[in-house]
Amino acid sequence: MTAGAVMPGSATPRPVVSGGRYVRGMGIYLVSVGAQEWLDGGEDDEDEGGRGALASALDDELRRRGLAPYESVPETAAFVRGSGLSFEEKLAPAMDGFGALCREHLSPEEGELLLGWTVLVPFSIDEEIRLPVASPYTDETVVAGAPEVLALAQRLAAVIGLPVEAIPEACDNLDLTFWFLEGQAKETAESRPGPWGEDLDTAFYVALYLRAAEHSLRRGCPMTYC
Repeated sequence: MTAGAVMPGSATPRPVVSGGRYVRGMGIYLVSVGAQEWLDGGEDDEDEGGRGALASALDDELRRRGLAPYESVPETAAFVRGSGLSFEEKLAPAMDGFGALCREHLSPEEGELLLGWTVLVPFSIDEEIRLPVASPYTDETVVAGAPEVLALAQRLAAVIGLPVEAIPEACDNLDLTFWFLEGQAKETAESRPGPWGEDLDTAFYVALYLRAAEHSLRRGCPMTYC
C-alpha cells in the first residue's frame, strides 16, 4: 500500500488552544524535514529520528543518473505560526473521493506519481526513484519531484474550481487541516461556490498536495509522511 493511499488513524484532531500549538496525536502526517534530520544517522537512523541512510541512497542514485546530489537542505526553523517555514498537516478526511477524482482526470501513471511517493524533493525528477530503504508505511522509499506533483495538483485544483487564494498558504501546524475540518472551508464554499465545495474531503487532498509541493519548492526541503 502506498503512503499516499494509507488511511489516517482513527484519532480525531484536537482543537488548537488560542495562542498555543496543536500537540500531535495518532494518525498519518505529511511534514517537512530539516537538514539535521535528513542528513544525520546511519543504517538504523529511522529509529532515532534521522534519515541519513535515505539521504545517502538518494544521492548515490542521483549521481548514477548524472545528477548533482541533494545537499542543500535547510535547517528546521523555529516554530512561528503563520511563518510558512515549516509544514505539518494530518491526513484526516476520507480519501475515496480524491482517489476517484484522480482516476477520472489523471492517467494511471500520473495517479501513481501523485499518490505513490513517500518522499518529495524540491527538484524535477524525470522518472520516480525507488530506493531499498524502508519508510514508515512501506518497505521501500519512492522519491518524486515537487515540480511534477505540483503540476498534477494544479490540474486537479482547476478541475474542481478550488479557490486557491482563499485557502491557507502557510501550513506550519495543521492550518489547512483545521481550515477544512472546523468550518472555514464550508463558509468559504457558501460565498465561493463550485465543485470543490460539494466534496470538501476531496478538496482537502487537492489542497494538501498543492501546498506540500509549493512548500517543498519554496523552502527547498524534502517532505515525507510520519
